[in-house]
Amino acid sequence: MDIKNYIASIPGFPKEGIIFRDITPILQDPQALRYVTDTFVDFVKKTDADFVIGPEARGFLFGVPVALECNLGFAPIRKPGKLPRESISVKYGLEYGEDELCMHTDAIKPGQKVVVIDDLLATGGTTEAAIQLVEQMGGKVVGCGFVIELDDLHGRDKIGDIPVCSLAHYAGE
Repeated sequence: MDIKNYIASIPGFPKEGIIFRDITPILQDPQALRYVTDTFVDFVKKTDADFVIGPEARGFLFGVPVALECNLGFAPIRKPGKLPRESISVKYGLEYGEDELCMHTDAIKPGQKVVVIDDLLATGGTTEAAIQLVEQMGGKVVGCGFVIELDDLHGRDKIGDIPVCSLAHYAGE
């Protein structure tokens, strides 16, 4: 299946010069959603992971069904102020400023092998912060899965030698 057929490209959103890659059509089509889920499930099984995490909000949409199909737990990565229990956080740089991601302190157990699932790999800042959160808790990220990878933004550079599964690639757009 060519998953690009289920990704809508919206020029000028959220601002001029950007082409937003909308994954909503994947969610609306059961075969496309099954394809994405199954592909990530196969990837996660190859990593021998113990756990799945996903950044809000679109990482939840793909990470939870993958965790369920693999019979693994799932933990959300959230923005500050969204988690009700004790959490840890990592600040990371954006093109113009800084952002922060948080996880519950008991989400990852020392030694756990974790896969990050998200919709998009662009500059890699979110994924790099997710990896840092896992490592702070004594876990190890053994894979990262993305529906879309924007190759020209070189997000893989921030992931290092961690295996990556990307289903659709866009470059120079």
